[in-house]
Amino acid sequence: MEQNIITLVDEEGKETEFEVIMTLEAEGNEYAILMPLEDNEAEEAYIFRMVEQEDGEYSIIPIESDEEYETVLDVYETLMQEEGLED
Repeated sequence: MEQNIITLVDEEGKETEFEVIMTLEAEGNEYAILMPLEDNEAEEAYIFRMVEQEDGEYSIIPIESDEEYETVLDVYETLMQEEGLED
């Protein structure tokens, strides 16, 4: 199985590799759900909004509002239920 791996660099210049678990659309925006490859004992995923740049490349932006986070989480849970993947 092929994994989609991306590397993000934080404000301090530290690189962290993430697996793209899935991308989804919610309220007209695209989102990526990312899982760190290392040091993730709690298995926490992160949600980022994807923004297409003029050159066709994408930037990812952290979600800052609770409302936006809840909207994306609701869409994710609905998709998981439809696929029969939710516990």
